[in-house]
Amino acid sequence: MDDDALVLANTAEMLEDLGHTVVQAASGREALNVLRHGCDVDLIITDHAMPEMTGVQLAAAIRADWPDPPIILVSGYTDLPERIVSGLPRLNKPFSQAALKRGVGEQSQGIEQQSQVIPFPARQG
Repeated sequence: MDDDALVLANTAEMLEDLGHTVVQAASGREALNVLRHGCDVDLIITDHAMPEMTGVQLAAAIRADWPDPPIILVSGYTDLPERIVSGLPRLNKPFSQAALKRGVGEQSQGIEQQSQVIPFPARQG
């Protein structure tokens, strides 16, 4: 979810503290492979700046095969034009556990408390 491994670990830990099971993928391609191999998820959280494809591109690829799970776009870029984010709900970095909980709650209405969330990290390096 971030190019800083510590931020990624903290985000996963915050989600787990909120009662979610977290499945991580290091890139958009890896995320798609996770989904293609039958990992059933309730919510997807993706950073905008990721290896191989942006979060918006990943969201479009996911929507082509899996229209149901909500997707939250995380970004430290507050000035992303609306035409780029395609109406995806956003969570601006840095964010607190309370903001993460709110964002997940808003997108997961009707999803059981024990949901699976995939945070996708941004580029390493």
